[in-house]
Amino acid sequence: MATMNAPTMERRHLPERRASVREGTTAMTGLDYAAMVLLIIGGLNWAMVGLFDVDVVATLFGPGSPASRVVYVIVGLAALYSIYTATKLSRYKH
Repeated sequence: MATMNAPTMERRHLPERRASVREGTTAMTGLDYAAMVLLIIGGLNWAMVGLFDVDVVATLFGPGSPASRVVYVIVGLAALYSIYTATKLSRYKH
């Protein structure tokens, strides 16, 4: 029976490649992901306003309606939370 050349390094000696939390950093939470989604939605809405003069939120909920104002406030809070998260993550860089 023919033998195969054994690899130079066994699997258990290879560095871990799984997406794990590195030492000194924190993983993103569900709130972080929700804030990111809201920021993307808000950014796309502003892109639509700038490019096509169409406010999607106002179109969906009515201009100046309480529902559209709530959406704008939630997106603004997501932006403030993301500023906090960015400063928190920047502390772990160095």
